[in-house]
Amino acid sequence: MTSIFRSLWRDEQGQDIAEYAVMLAVILVIVVGTIRLIGSNANNVFSSVASSVQ
Repeated sequence: MTSIFRSLWRDEQGQDIAEYAVMLAVILVIVVGTIRLIGSNANNVFSSVASSVQ
């Protein structure tokens, strides 16, 4: 039984999946933050252009 736990402990194949999941989460946070920042700035620009046209 201990040999099974030792082999599972030494197996590094599952670590790759965890690392990819963490990288994906960080990238998603950066992308969502950038889109929210650009979206609010774009909304302000379009509002000022619309008010100056009227």
